[in-house]
Amino acid sequence: MKKRIIQVLVAMFILSFALPSMSTKASAASGNEIVSYAKSLLGVRYVYGGTTPTGFDCSGYTSYVYKKAGITLPRTSVSQYGVGTSVSKSNLQAGDLVFYNNLGKGPTHVGIYIGGGQFISAESEGIAISSINDKYYWGKYYIGARRIIKDTVATAVSLPPVTDGNFKDVASTHPAYVAIKSLNIDGIVSGYENQEFRPTVSVTRGQAAAMINRELKLSPKGTSQFSDVGTTHSFAKDITAMNEAGILQGYTHGKFGVNDLLSKAQLAVILERAFNITSAADNQVHTASIYNDVPASYWAHDSIVALKAIDQTTLFQTSKYSIDANTSRAEFSAALYSAIEAK
Repeated sequence: MKKRIIQVLVAMFILSFALPSMSTKASAASGNEIVSYAKSLLGVRYVYGGTTPTGFDCSGYTSYVYKKAGITLPRTSVSQYGVGTSVSKSNLQAGDLVFYNNLGKGPTHVGIYIGGGQFISAESEGIAISSINDKYYWGKYYIGARRIIKDTVATAVSLPPVTDGNFKDVASTHPAYVAIKSLNIDGIVSGYENQEFRPTVSVTRGQAAAMINRELKLSPKGTSQFSDVGTTHSFAKDITAMNEAGILQGYTHGKFGVNDLLSKAQLAVILERAFNITSAADNQVHTASIYNDVPASYWAHDSIVALKAIDQTTLFQTSKYSIDANTSRAEFSAALYSAIEAK
């Protein structure tokens, strides 16, 4: 009942203060960057009319997250539904805005798609992640999505891609500098426009499959059988090869989760499958090779400890591993470089 009352209040607020459509401001932010920041606010309480981390309503939350990415959105869900480009549910990408009509009065709720059929939004219980197809509630009220992030490559300053490992945003003092530089020179990792690497951006499962296979150079025997990876997808052959080799496999429901973010626990396990890092770790001289947040019974314990043991960058020489955190591009580069070096 409390949830329904709050939703009615939200709808009244939206209808009373809806603004005319406003344009978005150009930004180089990626969908993964937006999702990463959106997730950092998980648990913040719901506040009717709230627009700051002391409390958000649904459109106040999306406006705040996008503003941090350099994009100005209208204040209400009604107005946000009028900006950007319409996108079908089957083509959703991380960072897209998803809309719901749960009160029969137009767009009354908005959230941010995070991949894997999930979205994050300010619900009555606070910032939370839900399924876009939740058959008990949200799935019944979905009305559409808008893509706000524009392709900035065409309008960006034309600069040659980095091939010598010297990215603008990775200083030589960065713990993953040598790893990123080496992998870039070898053609395993690349950067973004404007010669940026964006080391804090999260890595997707599709990207992980492609980067690992650039080192392994496995050729697939068949073609992609995943519903979210077409045969023309840029990572299709890498994903198929990784799945066939049992290194990075798809889900039981027929999808690979190409845009799903890779957790740090998953990172360690796929490197174990690809490079047998636990065996390599046995030959390393190491101390304090445990983390205080990874119990011995944890399913990925051995792989995680092995990653710390073979770490060539100091990036993993910490007391905590944060098993549920998303893997950043810097962390992925450091881990992959270490696994290659330890072979």
